[in-house]
Amino acid sequence: MTLAVCADVGSTYTKAAVVDLAAGVLVGAASAPTTVGTDVLRGLDAAVAAATAGLGVRDVPWYVCSSAGGGLRLAVIGYEPLVTAQAGRRVGLSAGAHVVHVAAGRLGAADLAALRAARPDVVLLVGGTDGGDAETIAHNATRLARARWRVPVVLAGNGETRAELTALLEAAGVPVTAADNVLPRIGVLAPASARAAIRAVFLRHVIGGKRLSRGTRFARLVRAATPDAVLTGVEVLADTIGGDLAVVDVGGATTDVYSVLTPDERATGPGREVAGSLWRARTVEGDLGMRWSAPGVVRAAAEERLLAPAEQDDLAAAAARRAADPAFLAADHAERAVDARIATLAATVALRRHARGAATGERAGRDLRDVRLMVGSGGVLRHAPAGTAGQVLAAVLGDHAGGWALPRDARAAVDVDYVLAAGGLLAEEHRAAASALLRHHLTTH
Repeated sequence: MTLAVCADVGSTYTKAAVVDLAAGVLVGAASAPTTVGTDVLRGLDAAVAAATAGLGVRDVPWYVCSSAGGGLRLAVIGYEPLVTAQAGRRVGLSAGAHVVHVAAGRLGAADLAALRAARPDVVLLVGGTDGGDAETIAHNATRLARARWRVPVVLAGNGETRAELTALLEAAGVPVTAADNVLPRIGVLAPASARAAIRAVFLRHVIGGKRLSRGTRFARLVRAATPDAVLTGVEVLADTIGGDLAVVDVGGATTDVYSVLTPDERATGPGREVAGSLWRARTVEGDLGMRWSAPGVVRAAAEERLLAPAEQDDLAAAAARRAADPAFLAADHAERAVDARIATLAATVALRRHARGAATGERAGRDLRDVRLMVGSGGVLRHAPAGTAGQVLAAVLGDHAGGWALPRDARAAVDVDYVLAAGGLLAEEHRAAASALLRHHLTTH
């Protein structure tokens, strides 16, 4: 067997999987607590040792992604809030970032102070279509240069200004990476180059800068931010099944939604999105989670009229207990039922926002009617009793009151074996193995 180790260093747990590259199947898996308080390599090495135990393997390549230490915090600076700033925000989300700040127009002193207060790991500086407005992005680049800005910048605006502004920022000591314009023409969103640049900056600056490990080995091992790897896995899975796909990942602090849609020629018509359509998208709901953000789930569900007043009071108390003790484990049937209810509400609200466009900024929302496969992910679904995860996804697919068009013929599956991240990590070097892995574990079981 030709094997590879795929590992995700999460904020709480580190998951490791051993993949048979020829057969495209898992041959070993394990997890260990993430050791952020000491050195994340301890937890990573422990998880990999447990996953490879008894396999008798040596010198196996490792593919690692990470969201430890809060993941990747991104700020976006654009020209106009509904066009280039919105386009930059969508690209940042697709790159696996947590977008912590969005600004538009010419930066002033107060804007620069707000940017600093957001504590981004990376700034995505965009603005102007190719050949369009150049003054705003030039002003903002100059402002950052004069402010002695030292947070890495990805420059992905008007292509005609790229060389000049890159030189300006470099001369001022600003770490800058140039990329193609995210919005070369109105209605045309081109995320690939900026997404790759953000990934490179994450690996070069952010992983080492968070001081998650004392040496350089961890920085050498990590290949992507976890959400970036998962979206890549979702893209491979969509290509494998040949159709539209959606994934809802319910975590302790956030609920992430991914969707891959077939490009629609109507998007180039009169009603097209001026900020462009991102056919492969991710959104992050920071107020929806199983532990840290559990109270937010209850509040959001009440606003969406998903809760009766009597249930709301009891569920709010249970959510508060979970937020106060994020390590809380449901030990009996009643507490597991509460977890399932919170997961159902988090997934339902997150899909509503994603489909309506509230989370993506798309005026027309995202059309999920042709989704063929709905995948559930996250520890609450992977470790749920038999049938519970299916019930959560069934509730999402039966959400007729949500104001969004439901998938017409979708099958539900749960990423029980945690292969989406592994598939994304393998995709660049072992595309066939990644496709086989995802097909085997998510479409044949």
